[in-house]
Amino acid sequence: MSDRTALTILYRGPLASCDYDCPYCPFAKRRDSREQLRADRAALARFTAWVLEQTDHRISVLFTPWGEGLVRSWYRDAIVQLSQASTVDRVAIQTNMSCRLDWLADCDLDTAAFWVTYHPGQVSYERFLGRCVELSRRGVRFSVGIVGVPEHLEPARRLRADLPESVYLWVNAAEGHSYSDEEAAPWSAVDPLFSHSRLPHRSAGLPCRTGDTVVSVLGDGTVRRCHFVPEPLGNLYDGSFRAALRPRACPLAQCDCHIGYVHLEPVGLYDVFAGGILERIPHADHWGGTRPDTAIREPATSP
Repeated sequence: MSDRTALTILYRGPLASCDYDCPYCPFAKRRDSREQLRADRAALARFTAWVLEQTDHRISVLFTPWGEGLVRSWYRDAIVQLSQASTVDRVAIQTNMSCRLDWLADCDLDTAAFWVTYHPGQVSYERFLGRCVELSRRGVRFSVGIVGVPEHLEPARRLRADLPESVYLWVNAAEGHSYSDEEAAPWSAVDPLFSHSRLPHRSAGLPCRTGDTVVSVLGDGTVRRCHFVPEPLGNLYDGSFRAALRPRACPLAQCDCHIGYVHLEPVGLYDVFAGGILERIPHADHWGGTRPDTAIREPATSP
């Protein structure tokens, strides 16, 4: 590793079930069997224990489950434990935040943070905005995002108007969808950084932090440089991955996912998201979020 004192881990266990039914997601309303859930819980417990045992370097963790993790108690418990660990710099998760929120009182909110996605059609606007209100009241670090399909534009505009400027609202380009300049303009008005998501990034041969200071870990401990390069570097639990950590170039032609290209060095997003890489919170200087004291407007009651 270039910096032997720090390691960022993107963890993805066997969990593949979700409580939402988004038409743009292949894992919508998928159910895990009891055996699969037990396996996921055991894998996460093993991973959490490994992180807590590390003393030779500081760890940051982003949970990127295929399904929804926070509706499962073991993900909530893991975030609480890791947030309280002195050697963990950041623990974050990609989530629809449909879970209860009282457990956040046990988190160290200097360490825990959340990448929250709004899915219109799966939850009422009032309920989702209410979650954001509560997160803000609790002092939780979070970003909010939405997938850039045409029917989401008006909900995105409404959400941007109701969120304070201090809460970054990101837009993910819809998979398989191309945007003309005219189509991209309203999304860029919602998310000034949409240009980074709009088109895939050419990555072949370019330096990337993955495989050096950033790795992907599966439930069985298999370590890969990132989620998108299947070649294993070794295993987390026998330590065999350590010898493989080094600076390296990307072997793929392009990278079109934020959790991948944010680590691609020429893109320069470590400066843009300084202090908020894992939770997707940019530094205020790079997007204009300059009013952290602005309150979230309560959602209007539907007639």
